[in-house]
Amino acid sequence: MPYFDAASSAPLHPVARQALLAALDEGWADPSRLYREGRRARLLLDAAREAAAEAVGCRPDELIFTPSGTRAVHLGVSGAASARRRAGRRVVVSAVEHSSVLHAADRFALTEVPVDRLGRVSAAAFAGALGPDSSGEGAALACLQSANHETGTEQPVAEIAGVCREAGVPLLVDAAQSLAWGPVDGGWSLLAGSAHKWGGPAGVGLLAVRKGVRFAPQEPVDERESGRSAGFENLPAIVAAAASLRAVRAEAAGEAAGLRALVDRIRTRLPELVPDVEVVGDPVRRLPHIVTFSCLYVDGETLLHELDRAGFSVSSGSSCTSSTLTPSHVLRAMGVLSEGNVRVSLPLGTAAADVDRFLAVLPDLVSAVRARIGAPAGPVAAAGVEAGAEAGEPLVLDTLGRRCPIPVIELAKLLPRVPVGTTVTVLSDDEAARLDIPAWCEMRGQEYAGEHPAERGTAYLVRRVS
Repeated sequence: MPYFDAASSAPLHPVARQALLAALDEGWADPSRLYREGRRARLLLDAAREAAAEAVGCRPDELIFTPSGTRAVHLGVSGAASARRRAGRRVVVSAVEHSSVLHAADRFALTEVPVDRLGRVSAAAFAGALGPDSSGEGAALACLQSANHETGTEQPVAEIAGVCREAGVPLLVDAAQSLAWGPVDGGWSLLAGSAHKWGGPAGVGLLAVRKGVRFAPQEPVDERESGRSAGFENLPAIVAAAASLRAVRAEAAGEAAGLRALVDRIRTRLPELVPDVEVVGDPVRRLPHIVTFSCLYVDGETLLHELDRAGFSVSSGSSCTSSTLTPSHVLRAMGVLSEGNVRVSLPLGTAAADVDRFLAVLPDLVSAVRARIGAPAGPVAAAGVEAGAEAGEPLVLDTLGRRCPIPVIELAKLLPRVPVGTTVTVLSDDEAARLDIPAWCEMRGQEYAGEHPAERGTAYLVRRVS
């Protein structure tokens, strides 16, 4: 059964398993003690720190281990931003940062920098956000992912780091998705990672804080991990995490070429095999193993269940798979279709045959899901104009109380039956409509004329132009 969700958690690397088992026997003692067992544990911890620091590109005394990647992010954001309160209380982030970064920055004044439709932030936009805001509040910290966890789009970290350096604002890089593929270039100030993303055991994160960066831990601390992450170190897991990071780095060049070719195959073949599909993210500046696409007129949760039954484990940023019924904030920031969203992230060693089988079964699954909810099989041909409708006369399509993808399906059925030039007002209380209706208009060559609040929900204006 192909596992295609390595961006969520990569399978445990064989080297990690071997190191973990060995460290369980040798690294159980307290590494802060001076007796023989403690000294042995300290040697293991120091060796793991040196190996991880080499992979990150920092000094061993700049790196600490944390109980998770999320904890690393939270410690980094709170420690760095709090240490610079006199400079300001704002934390500047891209609009597509991981939720752990957004949650950590929530206790400060958050400034989001928008991204383009490929999910990339520009250095100019970031530079503009680093200066004082309208109230004179300065920026204490900037945060930027090295590559996006949903689309694989790589960010211009080195360029942004230069902008931050000129502004005198430290930059924290969330490198969770990219560390397996190489060190992060640029003069970053802090960097966070998570072992289970590169094939290490879950429950180990790392945080690097460059010498000279002001840092004030905001939580109770003890004498461990330079006083920045309290608690007894999970030494066996740390050893396994460092060993697996070194191992995947050694394999990265060869694996990246093969996985990139497989992802390129998916990106190329999908639009040929599945009608009305949008492949999102940067096609060139991306991680080698991630591809994300959205299928028009598809219930994302149903599609994921069907793929699971067919033997494929994938994830989604569709609102239909979310307990909040809101689409992924990444897709929302990019302004792309969120219906039927699927993220495929290939683990090391993925076989070409598995990708070929995925491409073979997906078209029929999408077609079946669409048919089940009465979606159009393709672009609806222009039909006779509805009785009483005159060119330019506005019409109202009430889809209140109906969830994605029904509002877009009903719009697709109605618009070909009205005269060219007619504006249709779609009433919807589904948050996903804010993304999916404009995306549908772009895919169908129709005019999206904006939105405004309605008595219930939101009114979306669509004008038929062809």
